[in-house]
Amino acid sequence: MLFRTTDYSVAHLVEAVDRGDVALPDIQRPFVWKTTKVRSLFDSMYKGFPVGFLLFWETDAEPGARRIGSGDAVPRNLIVDGQQRLTSLYAVMKGLDVVRENYDKTRIRIAFRPADGRFEVTDAAIEKDPEFIPDISVLWAGGGFHGVVRAFTERLASRREVSQEEQDRLTEALDRCRDLSNYSFKVMELSRSIDEEQVAEIFVRINSEGVTLNQADFILTLMSVFWEKGRRDLEDFCRGARQPTVDGGTAFNWYLRPQPDQLLRVSVALAFRRAVLKQVYQLLRGKGGQGLPRDEQFALLAEAQSHVLDLGNWHKFLQCLERAGFRGAKMVTSDNAVLFTYAIWLFGRTRFAVPDRRLHAVIARWFFMAHMTGRYSGTFETQAERDFAMFVDLGDDDADGFCAVLDRVIDSTLTNDFWGIRLPNELATSASRSPSLSAYLAALNIHDAPLLLSRTSVRTVLDPATTSRDGMRRSHLFPRTHLRDKFQVTTQLSNRIANMTLVEWTGASSADDPAVYWPLEVRASGVTEDDLRRHRYLHALPEGWEEMGYHDYLRARQEGMAAVIRDAFGLLSDPDYSPDYPAPDGQGVIPGRRVYHGVSVSDLVERGFLEVGATLVDRRPEDEAATAVVTSEGHIEIEGETYDTPTAASSAVGGRGNGWDFWHTPVDGVLRSLTSVRAEYMRHTGQGQSAD
Repeated sequence: MLFRTTDYSVAHLVEAVDRGDVALPDIQRPFVWKTTKVRSLFDSMYKGFPVGFLLFWETDAEPGARRIGSGDAVPRNLIVDGQQRLTSLYAVMKGLDVVRENYDKTRIRIAFRPADGRFEVTDAAIEKDPEFIPDISVLWAGGGFHGVVRAFTERLASRREVSQEEQDRLTEALDRCRDLSNYSFKVMELSRSIDEEQVAEIFVRINSEGVTLNQADFILTLMSVFWEKGRRDLEDFCRGARQPTVDGGTAFNWYLRPQPDQLLRVSVALAFRRAVLKQVYQLLRGKGGQGLPRDEQFALLAEAQSHVLDLGNWHKFLQCLERAGFRGAKMVTSDNAVLFTYAIWLFGRTRFAVPDRRLHAVIARWFFMAHMTGRYSGTFETQAERDFAMFVDLGDDDADGFCAVLDRVIDSTLTNDFWGIRLPNELATSASRSPSLSAYLAALNIHDAPLLLSRTSVRTVLDPATTSRDGMRRSHLFPRTHLRDKFQVTTQLSNRIANMTLVEWTGASSADDPAVYWPLEVRASGVTEDDLRRHRYLHALPEGWEEMGYHDYLRARQEGMAAVIRDAFGLLSDPDYSPDYPAPDGQGVIPGRRVYHGVSVSDLVERGFLEVGATLVDRRPEDEAATAVVTSEGHIEIEGETYDTPTAASSAVGGRGNGWDFWHTPVDGVLRSLTSVRAEYMRHTGQGQSAD
């Protein structure tokens, strides 16, 4: 048999977790249930309703086995399905914090009104209401049940008269609530003999919420069982990457908020030169082809992880992205490009002793190439393993060989055909997040380009602290309304990358002909003829572009943008090239004040402050007004085009200023700005405060 069934009381399960017999690994990520679901769980149990079964999987640990590094006993069972229910019960009955998806620790406080057996999520009003016990955790605390009952009835009696008969009923209801510790769960225990693929298939078939398990989940689970400290170190690193600190001594950065499974991939790459996690899972179970026992495999992983989580390594690597012209997450379209390039950087540093300056230069070029070409998209695990295999024949400390391998791949990838044909074609898109657009923006940073007809540098405008909040503001060179009215050009075609650029002028109206407004803007800017030639080169504006037909203009500008990117990439090989970027606002440090770190539309959707499919409208006159829709990813969709931020969406329809003020959404029959909705989110969560 693949499984057996048994019944356990809640009290037995809680004690089993305390003893370490049952592990609560984050096999389905951190605690994701809303508190209202926890309330409903207790309500269903109180009413005697069934609440589903739990699925355990026997570990293959030997009797008496101990966790690596701690000496604690290895759990006998892992919980595969039902983690959220068991975590809810354990946290409430023990009065413990849970870790949310953003790594914040919170208490689940459930209130109970014994008069009618009603459960509620505790809030300020319930806290003051004597009819409720505001936190049922006290019913299982060590202070004694009778003391809880006495305190409750005395508080209630101080507000209104309580007869002896009512007091008896209230006591009986409280005792019945406390007795939920004896509620019986049906538990299905999977045999230790089945493999992870069978477990995943069973989980998918019985799980009602559409959750699927992947190989990273299983490896992280093994870490929870056999090397819990390693798992906690991953989580602590990821938690530190989310918020800056006063001294800056965390993994916080503007490029990536890594998740444990992402950093696990880097550790696995460095330890085993593997990217296909299924093979690594077998290695860590001691069943791989290398013949090493499990403890030795974990030792290899532990050594690799110590390099991956080293803050000095992490921040030195991220400087390579800055050298490559990338300033923040809004420019990064592939997390995999960051992660696998970090693994290759670590190979160079730890295995091949490449000097810092040389490693900095070659990795900047590699990342630029890998990100621009989508090297780690699609079947990225296969491509990554091919890349790791390039170093197999190199000897230790062979810095020259390491750099030569990377240079050879870069040169064979970025051929003349790539620069002259593929890249211009890839720039023929309206996508607001595309590798080719990021490459062009990075190129402008490398060239230290100014905004068009301005003395303000692109580097300054692409400050990651600003773009993380407001997005990247680009304007149409051929205005949308002008294209629609004169040439019947669709919105999608008018939003092509090649029709947008970074400017700081107040901008032409959406109906202006570039042949009219461009000479006026040139004259108003006061730029010299030499400066104008440089501006036109960097912003890829062909001679007489303002008089060209739109389609001819797009083709010419796409080719010009590709040439600017190619020239910038050439600068990365120059040993004298050293970017001088203005420090981001805040730089990850809080100098005695709170820095605004950005609240996104996806944050509002995730916490229920904004519904998926919510309609957004602007308050302009009816003939100019636009409407948009909020997508499930937290993007804003207009006529089939999606935008990352409210400001990007408002710019696309000719809006001015901050998109959070521009867009409004109906809330309880009243139009409220997104700024107002965001403010409510900030009050409830304490996140995203603005600078003083």
